[in-house]
Amino acid sequence: MMVSIIITFIAGAVESIGASSGIPFGPFSYTANIGQELFHPLPWAMPLVWIVVILNARGVGRLVLRPWRKGKNYGLWLIGVASLLVVLLDLGLEPFATRVKRYWLWGVSKTSLNWYNAPWVNFVGWAVTALLILAFATPSLINKIPAKQSPATDWFPLVVWLMLNFLLATAAVSNQLWPAAVFVIANNMIVAALAVWGGKS
Repeated sequence: MMVSIIITFIAGAVESIGASSGIPFGPFSYTANIGQELFHPLPWAMPLVWIVVILNARGVGRLVLRPWRKGKNYGLWLIGVASLLVVLLDLGLEPFATRVKRYWLWGVSKTSLNWYNAPWVNFVGWAVTALLILAFATPSLINKIPAKQSPATDWFPLVVWLMLNFLLATAAVSNQLWPAAVFVIANNMIVAALAVWGGKS
């Protein structure tokens, strides 16, 4: 519960600032398609998206890094890998959110380097936001009282991750967004292979 509150607070604040000022994601605006607002300009769905993405990225990162879990800098590596996974998921989410569902629209950016209208700074913004959230949430995620858990539960984040990416890939293929479809499928295969390899170590 504490982790969800931390994620909701930080993500909600950053998304609200982003929608109002364009910092740190670039100029964008939410549409009515994303649903009702918690308060202007924050849709209720965005904090939930961040909760799902952050927790599953961290879970998949733990599988990938399992062979090095006793290393001195394991915690820092986990935060870095989880943040990278968040950015990779956003690369698949942007075509779905902007071209398929039109949850948000991008304004004119000063840079010509973009991915389905999302400027490159958007992905930097997602990485920085993920790092910030994980820096504050990680102490609450550490198991203070180690208890015996079923090994099967370690794989739940990967299952959710694969299902999310399957949804994004299916939408991209259905709407003939071929670069997005190829990226999501390739990215999913690589991440899944690394997670399975690490999880079995």
